[in-house]
Amino acid sequence: MTTDPRRPIHELPDELISQIAAGEVVERPASVVRELVDNALDAGATQVTVRLLAGGVRLITVEDDGCGIAQAELVLALRRHATSKIASLGDLESVATMGFRGEALAAIASVSELSILSRTADQASAFLLHARSGELRPAARGIGTTIEVKELFFSTPARRKFLKSDATELAHCIEAVRRHALARPDVGFAIWHEGRLVRQWRASFTPGTAPDGDALQRRMGDVLGEEFIAASLPVHHQAGPLLITGRAGLPTASRARADQQYSYVNGRFVRDKVLQHAARAAYEDVLHGQRQPVYVLHVEIAPERVDVNVHPTKIEVRFRDSREVHQAALHALQNVLAAPRAQLLAHNAKPAPVQDQASKMPSTPARPAQAALHLGEPSGHRVADLSALWSPAPAPPAYAPAPEAARAPVSAWAPAPAQTFAAASGPDPAPWPLGRAIAQIHGVYILAESAQGLVIVDMHAAHERIVYERLKAQLDGTQRIASQPLLIPATFAATPVEVATAEAQAETLATLGLEITPFSARTLAVRAVPTTLAQGDAVELARNVLAELAQHEASTVIQRARDEILGTMACHGAVRANRQLTLPEMNALLRQMETTERSDQCNHGRPTWRQLSMKELDALFLRGR
Repeated sequence: MTTDPRRPIHELPDELISQIAAGEVVERPASVVRELVDNALDAGATQVTVRLLAGGVRLITVEDDGCGIAQAELVLALRRHATSKIASLGDLESVATMGFRGEALAAIASVSELSILSRTADQASAFLLHARSGELRPAARGIGTTIEVKELFFSTPARRKFLKSDATELAHCIEAVRRHALARPDVGFAIWHEGRLVRQWRASFTPGTAPDGDALQRRMGDVLGEEFIAASLPVHHQAGPLLITGRAGLPTASRARADQQYSYVNGRFVRDKVLQHAARAAYEDVLHGQRQPVYVLHVEIAPERVDVNVHPTKIEVRFRDSREVHQAALHALQNVLAAPRAQLLAHNAKPAPVQDQASKMPSTPARPAQAALHLGEPSGHRVADLSALWSPAPAPPAYAPAPEAARAPVSAWAPAPAQTFAAASGPDPAPWPLGRAIAQIHGVYILAESAQGLVIVDMHAAHERIVYERLKAQLDGTQRIASQPLLIPATFAATPVEVATAEAQAETLATLGLEITPFSARTLAVRAVPTTLAQGDAVELARNVLAELAQHEASTVIQRARDEILGTMACHGAVRANRQLTLPEMNALLRQMETTERSDQCNHGRPTWRQLSMKELDALFLRGR
């Protein structure tokens, strides 16, 4: 049986048009909450209360103390593309409000029972409007607006079947409000479910006054917990017209899921690929495996430099200069993550107790290899020469250690041999952040005594990071990675995009130590690979690099590929486990960790050191109980 494929063209009824639009704007109850809270904030609200039943499926009520909607405009507010926020193309190109499309209320009303209760300052009473019947009557309410949404998707039962459990929908609604709360510390938020208060965030400062510098941090602590504040660092980076602020979680605070990554553009929560890629690039050098970083980033940019009219949900944006934003976000996070966390310990440390002269151990002067690492001079040594860092050296004249004590290896279980030093001239040195080495365990870990307690260091992981950062400093942007020609070229069937990328980015590939040339119209041949990766899968390497080049800036791909290759070189060049180190060598490693960028994690993202405070040590032995 066949049917005539030709169907007459006709106009859709308004109700069906609104329901189609609702499919884009209203995905679940959380979508309704997001749109209504947007409107409340645009109205100047200082307190927003959300009330829910059945996770928002049966009832969503959003109350605010904003400016309200005039009686004459209530009916107009429910029409499609009716808004008070833009009036011309110029307004659209520089939107400074959360909402502007005029679609939300009409879309929500088409798939629910919606009513609006509102009062402005110049009205004697509020007015209540039922969207379905159009009835408008006076009612009691203070200045502000209450929007009530009942039985979501009652008119489209097929959509309702796709909703999850009440608990899941409630969690999404809470997350929608949480995203607003993180950006607006001047507004109080409260969420009620089934008559019970489930979340509340009070305003961090008095409305109408300028927020102090800590208001946003206090709100982040309230919303994400004080654990987030303790495990994160402040971000403040100015790059021309861009200002990026917020907090970046430490690598040790990473999570299995990307559920605590909050990016804002001019106060609007967004999911933007540019910002996400910048964050991944900044963290990929310090995260282990597939762990996800946590962060809150606020990007302040001129409204005319960003297009928010990309998607009906307004959760996506498009930057006029995406590379500018990417580099600013990347550098903002890199600068924060680069500082060794050990310096924070020194900053917050209490003065170390006075000890006898024999226990004082000034930092070991750097040998030539150490000096090159410490000063970051452009010329340096090869990976094979890094063993010189740990070679025995004559003791400095100012504080010569006892010959036998300085050279004897430390047993895995025996206490550290005594050290005697002559009195150093001048005042005592400041407390070392990572403390003073006291022993080595099984040739793997270094134990150090610090002002806070006990520091445990993975010596291979720590040295690996030091070598890695040194190699990165040596390799400038003009050098090429050494390559090795393949005896038999590795060929693979390539897509048109891969072929075009290989031809267009031949010079970039050569810089990475790769030679990929067309073998036929649909086949590429890998003829050379980086020397350090000669034993790997040449085809997989080629596909990955071509995919990166097709999606991102060539300079970003080059940097990432170089870092991966240098990481492999550093791993082979670092001191190995089971290598017995002397106390001066252990202390030399600790001092290098304190001044090396990103030294808190190795090249693979694993932590290089941990600390047990005196309080934690006392708890282990029930002291003070």
